[in-house]
Amino acid sequence: MTALGVVFRPQLAPERLRAVARVAEDSGLEELWLWEDCFLEGGIATAAAALAWTERLRVGVGLLPVPLRNVAVTAMEAATLHRMFPGRAVLAVGHGVQDWMGQVGARAESPMTLLREYLLALRALLRGERVTTGGGYVRLDDVALDWPPAQRAEVLAGVTGPRSLRLAGEAADGTVLTAANPPDAVRRARRLVDEGRTAAGRTEPHQVVVYLLAATGPGAAERLRAEQRAEGLAAVPDLGVAGDADAVAKAVRRLAEAGADTVVLQPTGDEPDPEGFVRFAAQQVRPLLD
Repeated sequence: MTALGVVFRPQLAPERLRAVARVAEDSGLEELWLWEDCFLEGGIATAAAALAWTERLRVGVGLLPVPLRNVAVTAMEAATLHRMFPGRAVLAVGHGVQDWMGQVGARAESPMTLLREYLLALRALLRGERVTTGGGYVRLDDVALDWPPAQRAEVLAGVTGPRSLRLAGEAADGTVLTAANPPDAVRRARRLVDEGRTAAGRTEPHQVVVYLLAATGPGAAERLRAEQRAEGLAAVPDLGVAGDADAVAKAVRRLAEAGADTVVLQPTGDEPDPEGFVRFAAQQVRPLLD
């Protein structure tokens, strides 16, 4: 069964998160996803708060930009969340937006090398291993977590290009795809991920999370088109959905058929009722997917 989530977009003020998280919990939504977008809101801080305000809800961060974060710090924070909220935190890492990385002096000459080294080190640390490595970017000298996760902690990769998708299959436990991916692109991405898994000899499950730009209610179609134009995606066919619960559920099913294990509804940046959108997803869309 495809899992369903909703994004709390960081264009909303941080103080709005508690109300949205509580609605997500109370309405039975499975997952709430957060973004660490420069220079809006921190992913770990918001995830910790959302997890603390809820009891059941899974909270994902998609994604943490690796150029901004020493891998040991990310491992410490991830392990802390996994121990305090077992089975409820989902963390993805990725290259980050290169222009933003340049703004803060963190742009890597080889983002692929950095992400590969980072994924390998982070997953090893979260397995409780003692790590020494001297890569081009990730350098650790006899580092181990005193409080590693008590159970397996997956690390997802938020990536886009072919090489990065193959890397996700090779070195991550799952992949996060942006809302710029219609069903055909999800199929292609899944094939590339599987190529990486095969090359690395990996056979364990690899979850694929896909964002779906969605709008409902008055003016939904125009709000969707406006956001697509703003993102330069207006010409991409079969991308996003505007309409009632039936229309949204059909779009979710198309992504699931293309290879998505989790579909995360991404409201438009000008969504007038974020709490109402969460209720719509949980109470109207979710039942149509069973």
